[in-house]
Amino acid sequence: MILKLLGHFLPEFVADLFFVTLLLASIGAIFIVRWMSDRRTTMRIERAQTLRDNGLGMMEKLRNRHKPQNADVDVARVLSLSLAELVEQLRKGALTPETALYAYIEKALEVNKELNCLTEFLPECEAQLQEVKKQSEKGLLYGVPISLKDHVGYKGHSSHCGLVHFLEILEKEDSNIVKVLKKQGAIPFVKTNIPQSMINFDCSNSIYGQTVNPHNHKKTCGGSSGGEGALIAAGGAILGVGSDVLGSIRIPCSFCGVCGLKPSGNRLSPQGFSSPVSGMSSAIMMPGPMARDVDSLALFMKAVLCDDMFQLDPHVPPLPFKDEVYNSSKRLTIGFYDTDGYFMSSPAMRRAIQETKTLLEEKGHKLVPFTPPRMEYALNELCIRGFFADGGTTFLDKFKVDIVDPNLKQQILLYKIPTLAKKIMSFFMRPVFPRIANHINAHCGVGSVKELWKHNTAIQEYRGQYLAEWRKLGLDALLCPILGPAFNIGCPGKLFAGFSFTMLFNILDFPAGIVPVTTVTSEDEEELKNYKGYYNDPWDKEVIKGMEDGVGLPVSVQCVALKWQEEQCLRLMKEVESVTRGHLKK
Repeated sequence: MILKLLGHFLPEFVADLFFVTLLLASIGAIFIVRWMSDRRTTMRIERAQTLRDNGLGMMEKLRNRHKPQNADVDVARVLSLSLAELVEQLRKGALTPETALYAYIEKALEVNKELNCLTEFLPECEAQLQEVKKQSEKGLLYGVPISLKDHVGYKGHSSHCGLVHFLEILEKEDSNIVKVLKKQGAIPFVKTNIPQSMINFDCSNSIYGQTVNPHNHKKTCGGSSGGEGALIAAGGAILGVGSDVLGSIRIPCSFCGVCGLKPSGNRLSPQGFSSPVSGMSSAIMMPGPMARDVDSLALFMKAVLCDDMFQLDPHVPPLPFKDEVYNSSKRLTIGFYDTDGYFMSSPAMRRAIQETKTLLEEKGHKLVPFTPPRMEYALNELCIRGFFADGGTTFLDKFKVDIVDPNLKQQILLYKIPTLAKKIMSFFMRPVFPRIANHINAHCGVGSVKELWKHNTAIQEYRGQYLAEWRKLGLDALLCPILGPAFNIGCPGKLFAGFSFTMLFNILDFPAGIVPVTTVTSEDEEELKNYKGYYNDPWDKEVIKGMEDGVGLPVSVQCVALKWQEEQCLRLMKEVESVTRGHLKK
């Protein structure tokens, strides 16, 4: 229309020139808008990095200020204490809360220089230290320094999920778990790194970069609670708070060789935790503890399962921790499997399960083979299709102002493919790579509210089927694999199916915990070279690339109990810890 009007008044070449100029101006405007958006993103990242650097500087000043005044303190001895020993020393006054806090500040600084695991210092820890000393009744975690996964809400700080989208949005109050921990005398002092969006079991983002494994810097520490796992394994924290929606506590614990517990849904309050997929309910996210030993996890649970927690969140059932279950010596009937029929365990993992099974039997427990029903259906149709029920659009919205981390690019590429294209890809891929084809198809989501209701019903039906198998065998608990040993950096983003060992129990909503039991041997490494998996497809080949060069890395097992039976889960974990200590190959 514009060109026709111009044609009446201007020579044709002038009209053409005007059109070309208009086109170039439009293209230029698009580039300028894009450049300005990228520049704003870069500036937000730079401000976050400066904030972290300033916080680390504050930690150094505190360390330097405290050290001369306490030259006689044996920091190494303080750091060597178990959580139970540290609490005992603090409560009877043999150690002061200041001594414990500054010892761990010093160690966390040292560890961060090596691993890049911290995202923020919490300077409010000094004020909390003074509040703790004023408490008339000492809490169960009196004076204990504690670390927090970055998306755990803490007043005055952002909970960014490794995404620029959430940067500089400051929390107006503490999350419920932090409130209760403070009431129990704990002193949160740092936040730790996570993968971009937290939907990855590597630990890297565009804001703070890559966190590495303390046992081997070419390996990832796991995700998404990777910074926690690395910090605790390296001795920079004695107790931490992680969260788990697909395995985000359990995989870092496995990769780093520490203990962790994913509780049942709503056994602890998740209020105040940020998420890139708020509203998703197929796989249930829960906060949980990470520590060096099982007793520390039990003490954490005992501390937070209290009236303060129950009053803050009425959705948390008022079920105090049952010491009598955790400390029981009753013989257990334990189901077990060393691989799940969908994603074959590594040679080291299968050995760990079988050797742990034998030691438990020698202790007097009954071990019963268990086959998890319809694994591929549970993982693809129930978990992934439900997690990405909207086809991934809510998740992708969070990347509009971000720089995609290299470790996440392959996942993001899949999420961006239109639903119809995913279905076509899946159709043509199925005869050659059926497992990958079904995985891609699951990312199409559910399609409608009606289908979502059917999906929710299917989850309930599967839970019933799984429970029926469990009860038919009279099980008290379950011993099963966890992904491990640690992957080489960059591999997790190519192998989302690695979540299979863990995400099942988010769908079932069962408590599940991790205990390190052994390390990778040269024999395990040699056997890995012949790994074929179940399908001998690109994913199975990626397992070899991901796990190679792993001699000496920790290998863990997973312990599971029924919903609301965290104490039973911890009981099995304690048994595993007890029988494997000093017995399995290290």
